[in-house]
Amino acid sequence: MTVLVINSGSSSLKYAVVKPDTGEFLADGIVERIGEGPIADHDAALRAAFDALAAEGLHLDELGLVAVGHRVVHGGQTFYRPTVIDDALVAKLEELSPLAPLHNPPALLGIQVARKLLPELPHIAVFDTAFFHDLPEAASTYAIDHDLAQQWKIRRYGFHGTSHEYVSRQAAEFLGKPHDSLNQIVLHLGNGASASALSGGRPVDTSMGLTPMEGLVMGTRSGDVDPGVIMYLWRTAGMSVEEIETLLNRRSGVLGVGGQNDFRKLHELIESGDQNAQLAYDVYIHRLRKYVGAYLAVLGRADVISFTAGVGENDAAVRRDALSGLTGLGIEIDEGLNAERSKQARRISTPDSPVTVLVVPTNEELAIARSCADVVTS
Repeated sequence: MTVLVINSGSSSLKYAVVKPDTGEFLADGIVERIGEGPIADHDAALRAAFDALAAEGLHLDELGLVAVGHRVVHGGQTFYRPTVIDDALVAKLEELSPLAPLHNPPALLGIQVARKLLPELPHIAVFDTAFFHDLPEAASTYAIDHDLAQQWKIRRYGFHGTSHEYVSRQAAEFLGKPHDSLNQIVLHLGNGASASALSGGRPVDTSMGLTPMEGLVMGTRSGDVDPGVIMYLWRTAGMSVEEIETLLNRRSGVLGVGGQNDFRKLHELIESGDQNAQLAYDVYIHRLRKYVGAYLAVLGRADVISFTAGVGENDAAVRRDALSGLTGLGIEIDEGLNAERSKQARRISTPDSPVTVLVVPTNEELAIARSCADVVTS
């Protein structure tokens, strides 16, 4: 039994063929530069993915596919379980596009193309927001007019939920403890970045909000910003809503401050004495530490803090600086363990640290594949 997992972006399409029971990846890859050259659109991108699989001797009709799983960023208030896709669901997802204008429309394109090319298989949507659907109202509610918020479905939805749930369960497994026995902080640090606080296995807070723009400083997104900045830019700088949205989504964060959102290159700029790069890094770390401290307060105590995703798994300096000097809060990093590189889950805190600190590789494709398999077998 295998599942084809598709993560469709505006200019790229990631794919993987996964055995959900064993976790084995038969293949995975990415088709980039959609809309340029020979990859004219998402139809061409998916066909190119199929061609790449065939070149490896993997023909779709011989793989035992039972479903196609689609990552969908925003499920709104309605969708919080893996859901079989039909025409009615596609229409409802189109209505949700304003909540995630950079993410949901390309996901819909991928869904429409895949349903056309693989009509005989069930297509299942797995939502980034699902894990945070039942956040406590105190955490999910914005302090704005209640009726207005209800009318326009404004609340904290949270994102990267598939990753946060997967990593928190892997952390519990690593420690040999029940998932619902632990208080956890998960730090998903990639180009998009988010933090979550889990009590007894359930999320009680998360940093992203109505959209994936709130919270931590990210590669190109601002994270938390005074809403007054938006009105100021509109009134005083004469910027349109679309220009401000592009600024906060694509020209802010580490890139906006430091000129580079690849952390490897950012470190090179810092070593060369680039002050803007240093400032970008300092702002990034400062915000990260604020969220760790806030979530320790929300939880009362933490048993484990886990780093995951591209930056979290690979950048020892970020991990060190995010948690340095916090021995008074029960957090002590082992410099040697932190500096080691591995693709496996591992502990980087000292043996005496009351809070265990882990690096846990995320695997959203496997999590999506397993969700799809559960739907099919049930």
